[in-house]
Order: sequence, then structure tokens, then C-alpha cells
Amino acid sequence: MIKQVGIIAKRNAPEATKATQDLTQWLKSRGITVILDDHLKEKVKGNGGLLSQADLDKLDLVVVLGGDGTFLYAARLIRNGNIPILGVNLGALGFLTAFTFAELYQVLEKILAGDFETEQRMMLTSWVIRKDKLRAEYSVLNDVVITKAAIARIIDLETSINGHYLATFKADGLIISTPTGSTAYSLAAGGPIIFPSLQAIILTPICPHTLTNRPILVPDSAEITVSIKSKTESVFLTFDGQVGQSLKTGDQVKIKKSAHYLCLVKSPFKDYFEVLRTKLRWGER
Repeated sequence: MIKQVGIIAKRNAPEATKATQDLTQWLKSRGITVILDDHLKEKVKGNGGLLSQADLDKLDLVVVLGGDGTFLYAARLIRNGNIPILGVNLGALGFLTAFTFAELYQVLEKILAGDFETEQRMMLTSWVIRKDKLRAEYSVLNDVVITKAAIARIIDLETSINGHYLATFKADGLIISTPTGSTAYSLAAGGPIIFPSLQAIILTPICPHTLTNRPILVPDSAEITVSIKSKTESVFLTFDGQVGQSLKTGDQVKIKKSAHYLCLVKSPFKDYFEVLRTKLRWGER
């Protein structure tokens, strides 16, 4: 039964604020407690912010109003894989925010009646090791990307799978992505599209010096280690394209399947292939 709903909306977007105000009134009129993301609490009065992980764990549903970028931000906040997330795109259709605003209230009626389905989306956890010390840890829904600065030369990335040497990629970078992330940066770099419920990890080199370095799929049980071998170039690490840090020579980045997963509300109006056709414009001339 849905008793508490969290709302996370796109920042600095008047249409998202208005949608939040309308949705808050609609939910409260049905006796549902609404909890807002911090930046919304001053704009929609009478509600608290999502101030701690404990607050998030009490929610029965999270509604994301915005685009795929807002959804990725929400995915980093919500670590409880039992909380369904409903992604609503306020602009064009998104891969993650597959519901339109016009469909929002119709699908919410179904959710409140218990008439809805969810699917689990695999996530990755990444650790940065520098001189045998843990420097950072992040979980991602889409991808972990190691890349060079805009004007730097190609970088050397020594990569191993479960301790077995794979290759030293001489490239502009390397993308390690989930099946969900296969339609993001990995796709632009020539990676394959993977059905999101499959359990695999994709390694996609970015503009490799050796053209025979191609994307490779490994099982979700794999632990990937990338060692930075470049000595003078600027190297950066980004998580879901939203947060990141610089890397130094000798740093190691370890990536493996996360213990957490994301629970996504499935659309009763369109399937994954319809989203693909729409977003990628398949069949158009």
C-alpha cells in the first residue's frame, strides 16, 4: 500500500516546480504523505526534504519529474532496491523517464490500486585506489567512464578481468557500462545495445588507437580493474556523467556489480522496443 511518496524534480525548471505543486496536491488529497527533495521544499510549502537515507528508506514510491539526468541523480540517492521509481519526462521521451506527463496521473491511479509491474535494473559500484588506499566509492546506474582531457594525447589503460590481463587500451578513454547504460555514452562510442534486464557488463574503448580494440561483454560476476599507466596526461573519472574526479598515474579503478539494484516502474503503455524506436528514430527515412 502506498502511504509515502517522494518527489525528485529537475532543478531550476519552472515546469518541474509547477508539476511538483500539482502532483503534491493530488497525492495529499488522497491521504498520501509527500516528501520532497531538498531544493523543492521552499517552493512547495508544507513538506520536508529528503534529509537522510533513513527518510528515503521509508518511502513507498519515488516520482522523478524531469529527464534522464534527473533520474540518474535520483538513482544515486535511492539505495533501497525495494522502492519503485516512476520516471516522468517533462520534455521528449527518455530511456529512463519513459512516462510522459500526460500519462502520470493515469499510471498513479494504477499504482495506488496495486495494478503495476516493476523491473530490476543492475547497477555498478566503483572504487578508486591510490597507493593502496581507498580514495572514492560510487554506485552508478549507467556507466563509469575514464577519459582524457580535451587536448591531451591518448592514454594507456591497463585492464584486467578477475585478475586476468585483458589489454592495455591506448585510447581517448574507456566506458564500463550496465545494460541500462548501453544506450548512453557507450552507444555513441560504438557499443552494442543490450536489453536492460540482461546481466552483463560492457567495456567500450573510446576512439582506440588500435582499431581492432572492440567493445566486449563480460558476465556480471566479473571484477574489472583499470590501472592508469599514462605518466603525463590528464585523466578523469566520471560516474553517470554527473560527478567525478581526476586520476593520477598508478591509480586503480575497480568496478563490479553493485549489491544494490534499482526498481523501475514499467510502463503499461509502451514497451522497451517502442522506446528504442522512438528515441533512435528507427524506421524513419
